[in-house]
Amino acid sequence: MSNAVKIYDTTLRDGTQGEGISFSVTDKLLIAERLDHFGVDYIEGGFPGSNPRDITFFQEAKKLKLKHARLAAFGSTRRAGAKADDDLQLKTLIDSGMPVLTIVGKTWTLHVTEILRTTLEENLAMIEDSTRYLVSQGREVIYDAEHFFDGFKSDPDYALRTLEAALRGGAANLSLCDTNGGTLVDEFKDIVARAVKEFGGDKVGVHCHNDSGLGVALSLAGVAAGATLVQGTANGYGERVGNANITTVLPNLFLKMGRTANCARNLSQLRDLSLFFDELANLRPDPKAPFVGQSAFAHKGGLHANAAQKVARSYEHIDPSLVGNRTRVLVSDMAGRSSLALKARELGIEFDEKRPEMKGLIEELKEREFRGYEYEAADASFRLLVAKHLGQTQTFFTVENYRVIIERHGNELWAEATVKLKVNGESVHTVAEDTGPIGALDRALRLALDKTYPQLRDMKLRDYKVRILEGNSGAGSRTRVLIESGDGKRIWGTVGVSDNIIDASWEALRESVEFKLSQA
Repeated sequence: MSNAVKIYDTTLRDGTQGEGISFSVTDKLLIAERLDHFGVDYIEGGFPGSNPRDITFFQEAKKLKLKHARLAAFGSTRRAGAKADDDLQLKTLIDSGMPVLTIVGKTWTLHVTEILRTTLEENLAMIEDSTRYLVSQGREVIYDAEHFFDGFKSDPDYALRTLEAALRGGAANLSLCDTNGGTLVDEFKDIVARAVKEFGGDKVGVHCHNDSGLGVALSLAGVAAGATLVQGTANGYGERVGNANITTVLPNLFLKMGRTANCARNLSQLRDLSLFFDELANLRPDPKAPFVGQSAFAHKGGLHANAAQKVARSYEHIDPSLVGNRTRVLVSDMAGRSSLALKARELGIEFDEKRPEMKGLIEELKEREFRGYEYEAADASFRLLVAKHLGQTQTFFTVENYRVIIERHGNELWAEATVKLKVNGESVHTVAEDTGPIGALDRALRLALDKTYPQLRDMKLRDYKVRILEGNSGAGSRTRVLIESGDGKRIWGTVGVSDNIIDASWEALRESVEFKLSQA
């Protein structure tokens, strides 16, 4: 038996049906090229003729020079009582110019009689006629057996007859769809095995949804049962709670199940591919995504970090580099000397964990975390803290005082910040305005330092997060502020904690600037 499987990506069709997911024509063309570069076998582009965006996409997609992937257009079987060669939708599929045409048909008797309102025999004719007509036009046809598992559980003989109809028409693949996402793993595997026995694994594919949280598990079970084509979407995008996440399916297939595919050789690009999709979808990447998430190989407990340093596989199920990820050490009040030393080395600071300064560092770290500081997303603040204990700090400026005033004039809200610093022994007093207090403080601080440190001009505040740590003190609750900054070359995070949100923000802003200057 061959270990090869084919990968069918439906992000541009099924994925875009997910809430909050939308791609422009340009986005879709970029995605198609990126998926081809990664090495997937099929890229489903959407419904040709359904909306202006997809119409334009298919027109432009004809010009793409893909090296491996075959583009697919998606539609459904002919209408009941019509002829295939007269069916407008089937003609639209052909006119799309795509080499692969995927059509969906009904396999559940409930849908045939109650949704389509036609006879069981007419539904079989619709499947066979449509497939045969599209094949006669020189296209590869993939048949999506909608609700196959619900249909099989209701009437197994009829569900299998629908697949027979698609094969008689010349379908190259029968993709069994768990459309409602409600099938459990054992029954799914048994049903796929039955289809494989009837029609051969080379003809069977699986298309799973994640409504029960099992989309990936079902896809893997389908391959284990003999299916040789897997459909899925990047990052699990899709209707309701999403489709089988192809970025989780692939490493499991290749690294755990010994399967191979054309894209297997590019698995180290997987994390970059995942981030690329989130960027185009304007979504924040899920840090806890298996394999590709920022936290997928992050170690927080001192015991874990120490063991992972000695033998990586003791706490890592794969080598992170195989999927383009890396090991990270998180710093918290659970950290020991080994964790802190590992984290420091990760940030480029080499020192012996047995140094006497480590005791003071650990004590201050734990005391700060007790007060609400968190360094998991604030590497720059942690680096400054380590430098302080090692006696490696540089004083670029000292803060004498600052003040923020907020004013409302009619419908306009405005903030004014005043900052007084000492820079190279000279007192610098600046005032700046912005729509909000943090923006005004940021502007005033930069203005005060601009003449002495022009390298700050390329630094930008990228993200700002606030968390109330103790909600039982009303407006005086302790607040944690996380700031993400960047300069086009790198990104870093800083943290501030105070009973006053402005003061917490000022601390994070000040440390962000200090870190940037320390790297110059």
